[in-house]
Amino acid sequence: MAALTDPQNPAAPGPVVGFDLDMTLIDSRPGIRATWVALAERTGTYIDADLVVTRLGPPLTDEMANWFPAERIPAMTDLYREMYPTYAIEPTLPMPGVHETIDAVHAAGGRAIVVTAKYEPNAKLHLSHLGIDADAVVGDLWAEGKGEALREHGASVYVGDHIGDVRGARTARALSVAVPTGPCDADELRAAGADVILTDLTAFPEWLAGYVAERA
Repeated sequence: MAALTDPQNPAAPGPVVGFDLDMTLIDSRPGIRATWVALAERTGTYIDADLVVTRLGPPLTDEMANWFPAERIPAMTDLYREMYPTYAIEPTLPMPGVHETIDAVHAAGGRAIVVTAKYEPNAKLHLSHLGIDADAVVGDLWAEGKGEALREHGASVYVGDHIGDVRGARTARALSVAVPTGPCDADELRAAGADVILTDLTAFPEWLAGYVAERA
């Protein structure tokens, strides 16, 4: 099959595909829960860590606002990020199909970039630990803010699990591919404007083959 030239990045031999991180590429719930539990113990603050992991996606500061007064949020955010590598990296698991998904992008001559709201150094630790071979990682971006990085990298597709990811894809004028493996179900993702709904990443390589063939 002939290599596809990405219409938004003619220099690329294949599609540039962006991916969200938490609950799209990785199941970070065990590690994030452990970090919040440790933060609660260290600060003496009540935090419902089980509730926290049901609403992953938005920026960390948004979640901090549910447990700490505004004046403490910057310091608690810094502390959480400092504690995160100790508690969150080892327990985190790859989502089913993640390695096959990244391999499919590369096999098509494309690039796989990760654009996430997570603190970038911690995002890179996750990818390194799980052997996920991303070509670029951009952190600390949410919703429409993700669109800026997607445009800069010439992404024509963005894959995510949250309605914020759909908004990011729309901002970048990229195709929004959604997986209901996080807090948003298929109906929510569709209502937000997702172009494609896949059950999970295990369906992505086949979908990508069709996407590439249609545009070859």
